[in-house]
Amino acid sequence: MSLLQIHDPAAAPRPIGIDLGTTNSIVAYVPPSGGPVAIRDCDGEALVPSVVQYRAQGTPVVGTTAQRTAVEAPADTIVSVKRFMGRGAADPETRRLGPYRFATSEGPVVKFAVAGERVVTPIEVSAEILRELKERAEDELGPVGGAVITVPAYFDDAQRQATKDAARLAGITVLRLLNEPTAAALAYGLASKRNGRFLVYDLGGGTFDVTLLELEDGVFHVRATGGDSQLGGDDMDRALAAELLAALPGEEPARVRWALDAARQIKHALTEAAAVETELEFAGVRVPYRIERTAFDAMIRPLLERTGRAVRRVLADAEARATDLDGVILVGGSTRVPAVRAYVQQITGLSPLEGIDPDLVVALGAAVQADVLAGEGERPDVLLLDVLPLSLGIETMGGVVERILGRNTAIPTEAAQVFTTYADQQTGFEIHVVQGERELAKDCRSLARFTLRGIPPMAAGLARLEVRFRVDADGLLSVSARERTTGIEQTVEVRPTYGLSDEEIEGMLLSAYEQGEGDIQARLVAERRVEGARVRMATEKALGEDGDLLSSDERRAIDDALAQLSASLAGEDPRLMQARTDALETVTHAFAGRRMDRAMQRALAGQAVDSVAAVTQNARGIERAHEPLAETKA
Repeated sequence: MSLLQIHDPAAAPRPIGIDLGTTNSIVAYVPPSGGPVAIRDCDGEALVPSVVQYRAQGTPVVGTTAQRTAVEAPADTIVSVKRFMGRGAADPETRRLGPYRFATSEGPVVKFAVAGERVVTPIEVSAEILRELKERAEDELGPVGGAVITVPAYFDDAQRQATKDAARLAGITVLRLLNEPTAAALAYGLASKRNGRFLVYDLGGGTFDVTLLELEDGVFHVRATGGDSQLGGDDMDRALAAELLAALPGEEPARVRWALDAARQIKHALTEAAAVETELEFAGVRVPYRIERTAFDAMIRPLLERTGRAVRRVLADAEARATDLDGVILVGGSTRVPAVRAYVQQITGLSPLEGIDPDLVVALGAAVQADVLAGEGERPDVLLLDVLPLSLGIETMGGVVERILGRNTAIPTEAAQVFTTYADQQTGFEIHVVQGERELAKDCRSLARFTLRGIPPMAAGLARLEVRFRVDADGLLSVSARERTTGIEQTVEVRPTYGLSDEEIEGMLLSAYEQGEGDIQARLVAERRVEGARVRMATEKALGEDGDLLSSDERRAIDDALAQLSASLAGEDPRLMQARTDALETVTHAFAGRRMDRAMQRALAGQAVDSVAAVTQNARGIERAHEPLAETKA
């Protein structure tokens, strides 16, 4: 049974750390005593799949349920939305990332057309995931304070701003955006209390980061960072899915989603097995399939080599060699792939450090930083010295980029440069802010454009325009421009082209507030309906397998309870759904015990006396498997 956790209403809200991941997301916190811990659900699972499914009726479904039913509604189930953050609608990569319907409305932001004629942006989808994480934290802790949210080190300004917008929609106060490798190093450094120079190799579901840090007595100094915000485990899945689709040809969205899900399961199986032999099945067609790990390794080798190029570039930027490293920290679920671990050892000459779950380490580090920023507890003195992932500059004549802040500049920071006019009698400056490492503005990310007007007409070369860039601890940029001879000045908070305007954000927030009570009610209905349907399905399966264990009266009582539960699930009353679910649990309790006894008898049949202990241990697993018949909530 679930236990009602009573929170002290006078207790101060606790800060949290959030790893908003491509494949899975995690929320963690630091208790009053001890190290950071990930918040788990009633099944003991810390990972929340970063999957959101939209339905014609009710609120979106987030997490495991959405992931499990993605094949049934592939275009309405948004997977790996992080790869769309800050991306333009016209970007060719956008169309490659999944079987989605894209809205064609004006504007550069990617928009998904989902069930119920609804249009949502990646920011709104991410907000649903963040809202789920916040609610999980509130169930555990009561009111939560601000949050440190991690982002890939190679996220540009547009992607960082999009993440902050998503948090704002979810009702989360962002204490800081923290680069994922830095968060991982923070968690590892505090746990191991080791000093030295470490390479953080972070390969998640959709992004790759590599960072070189120096740890010394609580000071975490990022020397260089790099990576690829469009490279990760999803690309491994796509490489394998292409082969699966060739075995079962067709292009409908459901087949594509099925192939991606099947590829992910095979990839996971190959982590432990040298080969996987299975049967592919879709739409009634069955095809035997076998793949060896060596073939999969060859398939993903080009992806690994892309990470190797980024590693070498970071070492060069930090003026270091692999032999200078004191350790390599692996982060992200994709680093569990044996070929990845072997490749990292090959290019660095070091065995990766062990000790912290690579899936959790980023969230744990974020929780530590949130604890420090909020001034909670007695944490060790920690100083984070992070860097810019990409250069920032402005476009000058001929479309050339003049860099004002170079990549790997420590943040927060500011810098200025002075420019002059090109033409006589020029009365204004158009300033185009860009981000990237290319020499031409057209090849870099456009962040903002604004015009400084009112300059008195002068001969070319006489005006003096000072452009100042300021970058805060989140890596977000503001730009000011001042003409020195007149004092005319303008400052802009850079709003990336692919972000949302303040009006759009305010409109979404207002809509959320107006619909708040209805959304809560709809959420309760959806949750109770999913829970009741799961219990009903488990009961029906048990009756089909072991219905002979019941007397006619017992069977009648269970059938009646099933009918009443089914009727309640067709309605909109969440309390009635819960009551009918509990009633079915009660009448099936004795049945579950008999099923367990039968399973034990079958397992013991023909066994020697000295194997009884082992069989009894196995029976405990059977008991757990049948618990949903009696208990639906932990």
